[in-house]
Amino acid sequence: MADEVDIRLIPTGVHGRILVREARAGARRGILVGFHGYRESAAIQMERLAASPGANAWTLVAIQALNRFYQGRSRNVVAGWMTREDRDAAIADNINYVDAALDSVPLDERTAIVYAGFSQGVAMAYRSALRGRRPAAGIIAIGGDVPPELLADHEAVFPRVLVARGDRDHWYTQPKLDADVAALSARGVDVKHLVYAGEHEWNAQVNAAAGEFLGHVTRRARL
Repeated sequence: MADEVDIRLIPTGVHGRILVREARAGARRGILVGFHGYRESAAIQMERLAASPGANAWTLVAIQALNRFYQGRSRNVVAGWMTREDRDAAIADNINYVDAALDSVPLDERTAIVYAGFSQGVAMAYRSALRGRRPAAGIIAIGGDVPPELLADHEAVFPRVLVARGDRDHWYTQPKLDADVAALSARGVDVKHLVYAGEHEWNAQVNAAAGEFLGHVTRRARL
């Protein structure tokens, strides 16, 4: 079961919502932080994180975007990370929000943190890993590209990255994936890439790849 945590940004007073599922006792590997896609919720991303092999050894944190709205005419509440309006301010607010969310989770300077995003949440995974207060051990990017301002920053240091797309994904296309892999590789980033059978989705193949990636992070942390 995941616990719901209310996050308040100081001094703005903005409230956010995250879900936290503690790692299995005696097997704590680190913290896996998840960011859902547009018109999704933290609960959806928590299900994805939990489905990755070995995830029960990680504390799982699914962060819900601040911009909430109803899904169509239903009573289901979903959210999105940002729009074009006040873009730079929204990016800064979102990074501060993630930092505040992680303040509520027990960790120290030795805790490995992996950021995992799907679709619109991919940009948040990259930005939190590179612009947040805590260093990242890895990034899992499914169905979304690297934010251009991070690639333009030659001093930005990327951790190891898993990049993936579905072979029928019409949004995150093969040329986009190829461009991301080439740009990251040119910077000396340890980047692994995957093209899986599927559309714009997070499926069982992604779970398997994410579990393997987490295992790699764990082995490197022990060296």
